[in-house]
Amino acid sequence: MHYVISKHILCLSSRNTSIFSAGTAAPLPGDIVTMRSKIKLNAEQLVYKIERDFQVPMGLTLSPPTDNVDGLYSIVMVLEGYESLLSDTLDGLPQLKQEVSSLRGYLDHWKQGLCTEQRPKPPVQGRLAELQSRKEYIHTVSIEAVMGLKEFLNQLLKNLDRLETC
Repeated sequence: MHYVISKHILCLSSRNTSIFSAGTAAPLPGDIVTMRSKIKLNAEQLVYKIERDFQVPMGLTLSPPTDNVDGLYSIVMVLEGYESLLSDTLDGLPQLKQEVSSLRGYLDHWKQGLCTEQRPKPPVQGRLAELQSRKEYIHTVSIEAVMGLKEFLNQLLKNLDRLETC
């Protein structure tokens, strides 16, 4: 019998009892399918909620999307960036922010199990960098961040295979 206790595996047999460290291991193929399904469902739900609850105001021009879906490191970084730009004072955004945080946390946890090599945080680029430089206009930036987040999630949905790379 095997029991996972904290981060150790306790093996019980009639002959002896052993405790092994359960360090982070590469995910199994079934785990990858489950993870991709969860991410796909969460991303689709977020896109649906954004389309249903948020509209681009007339006259607001959005900068072109340039956020990368290069692997888990960049995906987590971009989600973290958009999450930080969502205002807590605009209707509907606190709930959206919480859901983005949940998705990002799940991906970050997955990244820790898949990516054994620590990488420096890549620099913020594209639309996200532009929005972060204009944080003083929080409501406008939040609206643009919601639209950028939607485009990024759509891009992620088209590139779910990138979830398997660091």
